[in-house]
Amino acid sequence: MTYSQSISLGRQKYSRQGQNSVSFRAKERTIGPISNTIILIVLACLLGLLYLTQVTKTNAYGYQINELQTQSAKLQTERSELEVAAARLQALDRISESQAAKSLVSVAPNDSLRN
Repeated sequence: MTYSQSISLGRQKYSRQGQNSVSFRAKERTIGPISNTIILIVLACLLGLLYLTQVTKTNAYGYQINELQTQSAKLQTERSELEVAAARLQALDRISESQAAKSLVSVAPNDSLRN
């Protein structure tokens, strides 16, 4: 056997008849350092925008909550004032209709206190 025949016999294991015996690998594509930096900057900007939108929403809800809390405080003070006024108005009616008030004797003015 000659040298060329021994090489061709070794290739027959890996290739069939009519196919190339040389295998090609595709070159892997990589991102360069500039593209990598640009992508990182864009991602950082997107994260910053996401953060700002969330903070803005939180602040908007904070203003609404503050407004509702002040409105609630005003309504509570108004309610307590109305309860006091209702108690005063009911007290006069209750006193005049009570049994002790009906049993009281009316007093006429006296002339003896004159000087």
